[in-house]
Amino acid sequence: MTKQAESKSAQARKPNRLINETSTYLLQHAYNPVDWYPWGPEALGRSKSEDKPILLSVGYSACHWCHVMEHESFEDNDTAKLMNELFVCIKVDREERPDIDDIYMKAVQMLTGQGGWPMTVFLTPELKPFFGGTYFPPEDRHGLPSFKRLMVGVDKAWHDQRENVEESASELTYHLSMLDKVPDGESPQDHEVFKLALERLIKVFDDKCGGFGGAPKFPHTGSISLAMRHVKPHGKTSTGFEDDCQDVVNVTLDKMAYGGIHDQIGGGFARYAVDRIWLVPHFEKMLYDNALLARNYLEGFQLTGREYWAKVARDLLEFVLRELTSADGVFYSSLDADSEGEEGKFYVWTKGEIDKVLGTDEADWLCEVYGVSDRGNFEHGKSILHLVDSPEKIVTKYDITIERFWNRLDPLREKLLEARADRVRPGRDDKVLTSWNALMISAFVDGYRILGEQKYLETAVRAASFILDKMTKDGKLQRTYGKGHAKLDGYLDDYAYMVQCLLDLCAVDPSPRWYDKAVEFTKVILDNFIDERDGSFFYTSKDHESLITRTKSVYDGSTPSPTSVATFDLLRLARLSGSKDYEDRAGTIMKLYAPYFQRVPDQFSNMLCAMDFSLNAPLEIVLVADCSKDDWKEMFSTIHGAYLPNTVLLMKDTNSESLGESPLVRNRTAIGGKPTVYICREYACERPITDAAELKNRIAALAVKL
Repeated sequence: MTKQAESKSAQARKPNRLINETSTYLLQHAYNPVDWYPWGPEALGRSKSEDKPILLSVGYSACHWCHVMEHESFEDNDTAKLMNELFVCIKVDREERPDIDDIYMKAVQMLTGQGGWPMTVFLTPELKPFFGGTYFPPEDRHGLPSFKRLMVGVDKAWHDQRENVEESASELTYHLSMLDKVPDGESPQDHEVFKLALERLIKVFDDKCGGFGGAPKFPHTGSISLAMRHVKPHGKTSTGFEDDCQDVVNVTLDKMAYGGIHDQIGGGFARYAVDRIWLVPHFEKMLYDNALLARNYLEGFQLTGREYWAKVARDLLEFVLRELTSADGVFYSSLDADSEGEEGKFYVWTKGEIDKVLGTDEADWLCEVYGVSDRGNFEHGKSILHLVDSPEKIVTKYDITIERFWNRLDPLREKLLEARADRVRPGRDDKVLTSWNALMISAFVDGYRILGEQKYLETAVRAASFILDKMTKDGKLQRTYGKGHAKLDGYLDDYAYMVQCLLDLCAVDPSPRWYDKAVEFTKVILDNFIDERDGSFFYTSKDHESLITRTKSVYDGSTPSPTSVATFDLLRLARLSGSKDYEDRAGTIMKLYAPYFQRVPDQFSNMLCAMDFSLNAPLEIVLVADCSKDDWKEMFSTIHGAYLPNTVLLMKDTNSESLGESPLVRNRTAIGGKPTVYICREYACERPITDAAELKNRIAALAVKL
């Protein structure tokens, strides 16, 4: 069916309640014959008044199997009729309501031993889960019951075994409430913890293909960041894993960049690889993955000077600007894996298609570089483009310089990108999320400070300003934006990631707004998210809707845990503000979760990075200059060209007010009108530096010591 025919068909159908939502995922289901409700008082009230169980369906726009289940079941009139008769049907976008998703995904994992999306959970009117799973087929298949047969069985149990169902639901709900209980135990609160954590990480490191574990393989960005911090000993302190950490960084960043998970033509990365070697991706592209990977590659470039990684990062940021940036300057959420009903169709090529675009001679050369053959390496004889070897080895084979290699390859990539633009594009989730935008703002800040691209700073400033101006209400962050307005109170990740990007902006832009807002949002966190019993953070604020349990988010997953980012924010703010209260609160949290650090380091990588920062007496660097001139830029590049992870940085413009009450900028001047750098540790400062050559020598010495 053509898109025009689909559009007419949709218009002929009656929309359900989801038509008024802003979520792309919910709108995708707005013309289902299912009597869908969004999560809210209307649906929950009906469930109670009619004593009817809830069928909760959770997914997200870029989810392949969510689309499959919609087509097979939710678009089917007979299935929809059964759903409408037996249940109150609620559809939730997991990215808009991560609190709901988290609770019921944990329930499904308890019930079935596995999780994933689409997620289907049956709830009592009191919202207690009693049965659930992920994808269910339209007919009995591969040991799974058909969705219709499942619903009939659930309905029968609800009516015939009601007491048992409610007892099981109550027991499951109790276990859910206990999941966030922190286990007793002690762990080293010094450098010894990193030896134990790194030893476990190295054991699961794939030294041939990079990454951790086998297939499917995800980019564990937090573990890469942790390894980077331990490539060199911290002064006299050594973990003994420095060489292993270097291998983790080098092999993983290279192999991912060479693989099909990396879009060799358009830049950016897919969600994960289905194989060990990073060749075949699950083709959906998520904003958060690309934000975190951009920072990995940029910091890898800082650490090693490997120019190829800078190129990968630059291509990634250009992809985001081209395909995931709105007219307002904020960032969309994702691109689907599918186009025209086929996963990856937009991205794969045949040799003949490349011949047609480039001509035979150039096509032959590019296909050799990117592993394209007549036989193909994917479905239907198509090929996923990937570098067959490192650029350095390829240029040796052709006996050319690396510059000549890219000068030949890049124009060919551009031609393929132009040709690819004529294909039917994957769907895009136009939802704007505060937390994911904050991660990408940090990535663009890194792009500016490390690569020197002014447009990256402009992009970061514009996006941050939009969130502060359009996605806050009464001084508090909103979760999501669409159809011209923001809604849903922010969660811990919205606040923690936003504070992080605001502090990142302080390092590159002298506007006092960033620091002031970081302090303001941190106060919101401390006033609204703290568990007063142990000092940890809840994921929802005290003003959020009350669900069956109030969860905490402490494990790193596809994004760093909000608890770890908030902890890191407190440590950075302690340095910038001089507030011991921030430092004490961060110390309480790190001590609380320390028993996990060596047990599951891959799930606490970011918290370990925060502890590394805390234990190593961070540097405090302030650049003071008249920013209306350009004479400060050489010093700026020197500071930001070095890998100094345990550092807080500030810029002060002599033409504007200082950053709040930060002691780091108080009474700092541009000596003799020259750009001046103050390097301090524990607020004890070295002699101010006004000479660019002297600064280069000092920064180089600090980078060696880390």
